[in-house]
Amino acid sequence: MRELVRDLALALREQVLPHLGSHAARAHSEDLASGGDVTFAIDAEAERTLEEFLAERAPELAFYSEDRGLVAPSGGAQAVLVVDPIDGTRPALAGLESCCVSVAAAPLDREPTMGDVSVGCVVEIPSGAVFLAERGGGLLEGGPPRLSRNERLERMFWTYGLRGRPARATAEVLADLVDASSVGGATFELGSACFDMTRVVTGQLDAYVEPGPRLVADVPGMRAEFERVGGGAILNNSPYDLAAAGLVVEESGALLTDAHGRSLADRPLLGSGPEFQMSVVACANQTLHSLILQALDEGIGRLNG
Repeated sequence: MRELVRDLALALREQVLPHLGSHAARAHSEDLASGGDVTFAIDAEAERTLEEFLAERAPELAFYSEDRGLVAPSGGAQAVLVVDPIDGTRPALAGLESCCVSVAAAPLDREPTMGDVSVGCVVEIPSGAVFLAERGGGLLEGGPPRLSRNERLERMFWTYGLRGRPARATAEVLADLVDASSVGGATFELGSACFDMTRVVTGQLDAYVEPGPRLVADVPGMRAEFERVGGGAILNNSPYDLAAAGLVVEESGALLTDAHGRSLADRPLLGSGPEFQMSVVACANQTLHSLILQALDEGIGRLNG
């Protein structure tokens, strides 16, 4: 399974790589992705490569992708691959560095959860760098981890996501973190959860903070704001965004929770609607993680106050 997951991720990277920065690839498909996001021409090409690869190499496996949802062979399957052919479609279309392929594997003998992911692979599309992890086996490729030892918010280098999120509300929740780190540290919006999370593993960033689903759950009226910005859809991180990178983060020794500080292990793995979406705090160490959660609590309190 490790070899298959890695080979598929690299095959998808080879398909997407020539289209980076292409204006033709920005054309919109008539169909929306299963989670409600726009499907670009570059996404459609990657999805075709995914289906062709698995038809040839592993027709007995099911797969779940952003654009197709769950696709399973007629006789059923014992395992499922959770695939995001391009995590960071918009950076890819702009020819930027922060775009990745994400492939995770899990058993399919019951309704799998994030904690059931057994293998995860993230491949940076521009560079071809591979991050490969196996549950209980550590980071097999892409290491050794270089987790930041910084424990101070004012020195924090970190990232967050804004695509499809209402900017004013998101900024209010993150405001104290942004203000604290804007001079002695740095903040970034890089456009790819996988790229953001693997930067924690490389030590380039201290944390990735994405509170979107907590805003929807905890702040009255916020669901309508997300739907307004998302054109009727709620666009937060779905399991396919996080499955592979989450395992890479955990097997590297970093912390991975939602924006309440709870484990993601029992969250459903297959799905993309609002009920499946997850807030995320990926962080290099416990001290900084606790400070981030405190700041998020205070930010949510301001929105509700």
